[in-house]
Amino acid sequence: MDDEPITGQCLCGVVKFRISGKFESFFLCHCARCRKGSGSAHSANLFSSTASLTWVSGAQNVKTFRLSGGRHMRSFCADCGSALPLPQPEEGLLVVPAGSLESGIDRRPDAHICWASRAEWDTDLAAIETIDGLPG
Repeated sequence: MDDEPITGQCLCGVVKFRISGKFESFFLCHCARCRKGSGSAHSANLFSSTASLTWVSGAQNVKTFRLSGGRHMRSFCADCGSALPLPQPEEGLLVVPAGSLESGIDRRPDAHICWASRAEWDTDLAAIETIDGLPG
């Protein structure tokens, strides 16, 4: 990121946030927990140990779920369920779902992680037909 703050929001627009600082990494995680949390093949999260998060609006709508017996956590909007940034002060980390950002970022994912845990159908996806809009 530049010195320009990055902005984001949930799908319904109730929760809005601003991030100041730099991201150190960007990972696509294929573990079963991230697949369940995202409802997709993987989660796409940016990580920073120095960036700061400001809730611009809707902070009261931010809910956090922590999986019992583990470190896995996720934050989301109580109204629309969209994934939201998750400050993890005990880890010294801010985790930001890439899909929640409104601003563009100038970095690409660094790696697929937990690749051995990926879904059995998550192979050679680049070879599948692409459609620019909804299927006819």
